[in-house]
Amino acid sequence: MSAEQPPRLSPPRPRTSGAPTALQGLRVIDFSHFIAGPICTLFLADLGADVIKIENAAGGDDFRRFQPQICGEGVPFLWVNRNKKGMVLDLTNEAARRIAVQLITDADILVENFSNGVMERFGLGYDAMQKLNPRLIYCSVSAYGRDGAMADRLGFDPVVQAETGFMSLNGFPEQAGVRTGPAVMDISTGMMAAIAVLGALAARQTTGRGQRVETALFDTATLMLGFHAPSYLATGRNPARSGNRSADTAPTGTFETADGSLYISCANDRTYRRLVTKVLGRPDLAEDGRFATPHERLKHRGELATIIEEILANDVSEAWATKMHAAGVPAGVVRTVEGAFRSAEMAERGLASSIPHPTVGEVPNIGSALRFSETPVVDPVAAPMLGQHTVDILKRALGFGPEQIAEAAAQGAFGATSFSSTAD
Repeated sequence: MSAEQPPRLSPPRPRTSGAPTALQGLRVIDFSHFIAGPICTLFLADLGADVIKIENAAGGDDFRRFQPQICGEGVPFLWVNRNKKGMVLDLTNEAARRIAVQLITDADILVENFSNGVMERFGLGYDAMQKLNPRLIYCSVSAYGRDGAMADRLGFDPVVQAETGFMSLNGFPEQAGVRTGPAVMDISTGMMAAIAVLGALAARQTTGRGQRVETALFDTATLMLGFHAPSYLATGRNPARSGNRSADTAPTGTFETADGSLYISCANDRTYRRLVTKVLGRPDLAEDGRFATPHERLKHRGELATIIEEILANDVSEAWATKMHAAGVPAGVVRTVEGAFRSAEMAERGLASSIPHPTVGEVPNIGSALRFSETPVVDPVAAPMLGQHTVDILKRALGFGPEQIAEAAAQGAFGATSFSSTAD
């Protein structure tokens, strides 16, 4: 199977019929774009919130134009905007700004990740909106925060990976540090934003008031340094790259088998003993003085790795992984993305599916990582086409009639967008 022949996908597993959702009845006005903000609102939408995505009338979220495309729809945009309603507004237009204010006045949550000061220039800043709607939770996602000396600095995922030292921890010691392939800081910052919003919702139940919450890429990237950050602060020792082998435990890392690589993680003596006795058939390695303790295994990890790989060379990765799983040894086959989506684990979790799209027919979908027993996430609905639900939102959320909608269109609220394209 190649990239030119995508896999056949089944429909998603349906949620329990009639079950409530965790955030039902809550409305989110989403002014965000690209990844970090939309990841936040994706979580809120999956949890059942009514998410209204506001896009620039002159082309929408730039993420729509990222490759690859399916019949003019950007797959990256589809990935991060499911379960949302789409609306276009030209926020440079007074009539559009009035509509935005009306939507915000009755909303529970607002999420934005514009450059610093943009929402204020549109008259939609936190101070103004909080006066109109004291229960509003106003979430701002930025690179370096909304105040201080760096508030106006532009920043992107790989930039903060570089600045925070995160990049220095990835790769092999003899090579320069590398960024992660996926936009891990954008995604993690969006997750942090969702947590912040949920925390503010819980606080509102007690205080009766909303508040402003913020997350920043730089702060999240610092968090993502993990225990390496406090370890440096405690010792002054600068952590170094260790490639695919752990610098802290052995044997932990990638090991070659007859047909590829296997990742094995032995973080303690119990796991190591299970590996050498139950899987490798070498109980002597548990008693060998070079490998009997974690400290000695680290000192002699090169010798131990050579012995292990000589044994692993006698069978393929999947067979070894099966034996290790049965013995209670954490291990996994090192796969490509294609290999992962063809794996038994992916099939068991049911994460890849195909969902209907109004113009494309079917689009791929990655299922939510959230599982609830009583309030399951909503069934996935494809990301909206540009302005797809504008008319429906004006009617449903604001009570606009045909004359009001036509007047707003005539005043330029929806930009040059063909008015028929905003029909529901």
